[in-house]
Order: sequence, then structure tokens, then C-alpha cells
Amino acid sequence: MTDGVRVTRAGPPRPGPSGTPSARVRACWPVLLTLAVLVVAVVLARRHWPVLETGAGRLAVADHPWLLAAAAAVVTTWLCSALAQQGAVAQPLPAGRLVAAQFAASAANHVLPAGLGAGAVNLRFLMRCGLPAARSLTALAVKTAAGGIVRGTLIVVLALACPGLLHLPRVPGAYVAGGLAAVCLAAVPTARLWPRCRSAAARVTADIRAVHALPRRAAALWGGSLAFAALHALVVIAVAQAVGLSLPPVRVALVYLAASTAAALLPTPGGLGSLDAALALALTVAGAPGAAAASVVLGYRLLTVWLPLLPGLLVLAVLVRRRAL
Repeated sequence: MTDGVRVTRAGPPRPGPSGTPSARVRACWPVLLTLAVLVVAVVLARRHWPVLETGAGRLAVADHPWLLAAAAAVVTTWLCSALAQQGAVAQPLPAGRLVAAQFAASAANHVLPAGLGAGAVNLRFLMRCGLPAARSLTALAVKTAAGGIVRGTLIVVLALACPGLLHLPRVPGAYVAGGLAAVCLAAVPTARLWPRCRSAAARVTADIRAVHALPRRAAALWGGSLAFAALHALVVIAVAQAVGLSLPPVRVALVYLAASTAAALLPTPGGLGSLDAALALALTVAGAPGAAAASVVLGYRLLTVWLPLLPGLLVLAVLVRRRAL
């Protein structure tokens, strides 16, 4: 007590929820899973190194016009991603910065797992454009949902065009029952959050209606999502044609869409390791020789990841410096 004023000493700050062991475990498991997938990919690469070396050699002498067509398709995917993102937002976005943000997001997506990099870049960009955080999250959810619906529709259509190529795995009934029971048990603690979830769902529904009330926005959302998935499949088709793969283009597109969808279940940066193994395996099962499948995977990765990675990170740094993100 000094001059009638009580002086208290602030104690040490209490550790927040992020400092608990369970929070640290939840934060570390994606990194551990990513490292595990990368270790498995390295082991497989060492075991099948002759096939990879042969595939790299075939890629070095591949048909250059087809590779240029694949590179042009990769560049166009960023424009389609920007178109789909604009379609998920009712208000107009600055076109140049929107395309640059998609290019930077594609690079960030190869650094962080499970699409967190692209989501963080797009979320920050939308908030810098004046959208509230809740509406920005809704816009990302709408774009992601549209992309998933389009991809699933393409898989169904191509599977009907190539009957017998895809086979659903047989899951024992005990596993199905156990999964349903786990989902029900996990849903019980979230029952208290139902009012908040209902209000959030109402806001999302309102934003979706607002976007689809504008025909141009709806066309941009669905057209951009469709073109984005189709162009990535076209990249794989062009690389397959460049290395002389004899599989029909429709079959190659179906194989890529199915493999990329399966690889999305593993939260590795940009599907690194998981997509490579899934795509190589799917091409081999579809009838491609091992060396040709390795060449296709290497060419696809070279055009979509390694060549644009450094320029994309530089664009990301420029956008951050100019406070566009």
C-alpha cells in the first residue's frame, strides 16, 4: 500500500491451452505424418532407383512440344483458380493481385501440409480486400466444396467411359461398424456446439445464395473449378504423350483424378510423396510400364512443383512486402 494506492505484483503468465501436452501433440502429428510419408517415399525411391533413372532419361528426350503444352496448361491453372475464387465472392476482387495470390498460394501449398499454405494465403488476401474473417472463410469453403464436387463428378463420368478400370476396395463390415461408432462417439461432445454450428451454417448458406444470385459469379465458380481440375489432368496427359505412353488420354485423366483424390487423404505438403506413389501405382495398374509411369510422375512434378516453386515464393514475399497479404 503506497499513498492509498494498492500495488500488486503480476504473477507469471499462465500457460494457455497451446502449452498443454495434448495441444503440442495435436500440433506435431501433421509434421510427423509428413516426415513418415517422406521417409517411405525415399525408401521406395532407393528400392526402385533403376526405374526412376530410366524414367528420368526418357523424360530428358521427351517430345518438347507436348511438354510446352503441359507447361501452358500449368500456367492456365492459376488463372482458373483465380476465376473460381472470384466466383466464390460476391464483391469484385482486384484481378492482378488475385492471380498473383493464386500463384503464391500454389507455392505455399507445397511448403505446408494439407493445403494449409494455399488456404492461409487466400484467407489473408480476401481479408486484405475488405472481407470479414467469417465471410473469407466461407468463400474458401465454397471454393473447396465446388472443386470437390466437380472432381467427383469428373471421376464418375470418366469411370463410366472406362468401365472396369476403377475397383472399390472391399471393406469388412466390422470396420464399417467401428467407423460409424467412432463417428457417433465423436459427435456426442459436439452436441453443445450445435447452436453455434447452426448459426455458422446459416451464414454459409446465405453467402452461397448471394453468390449464386449473380449468374456471372456462379459461372466463374463452377467454370473455374471445372477448368482447374481438367487442366491438371491435361498436364498429365500431355506429359504422357511426351514420353510416348500408349494409354488412352481418357484413361490417363481418370487415373490422375482418382490418384490425386486418394492422395489428398494424407496431409503432406502438396501431396509430396503420397501423390507420387499413388499416381505411379495407378498408371502401372492401368497398363503403363514402370519406367514410363515414373517419367510421367517426374514430368508432372517438375512442371507443377519444382519449376514454379521459387518464383511463387518470390511473388509471395513481394505480396507480403506490399501488404497485399
